[in-house]
Amino acid sequence: MARKIPLRRCVATGEQLPKKQLIRVVKNKEGLVFVDPTGKMNGRGAYLKRSEEAINLARKKGVLDKSLEIEVPDSIYEELLKYVEE
Repeated sequence: MARKIPLRRCVATGEQLPKKQLIRVVKNKEGLVFVDPTGKMNGRGAYLKRSEEAINLARKKGVLDKSLEIEVPDSIYEELLKYVEE
């Protein structure tokens, strides 16, 4: 039997995609926001599609701020864009 591929919803585009095609952004208990390339850090997570469009859309609409219930600094978006370019 094939293993089930974990699907997650991109907070910007609303698409359901395999976890590997998404980048996780995490807010920890201290209220700090990180890009989580492993997908295993503790804290509240939100997923974004690995595309420039999705990241720019998330920034414009403020969807990460809403889903993590905190203001996400611009540096996080810059870091996300670096992951997309790789």
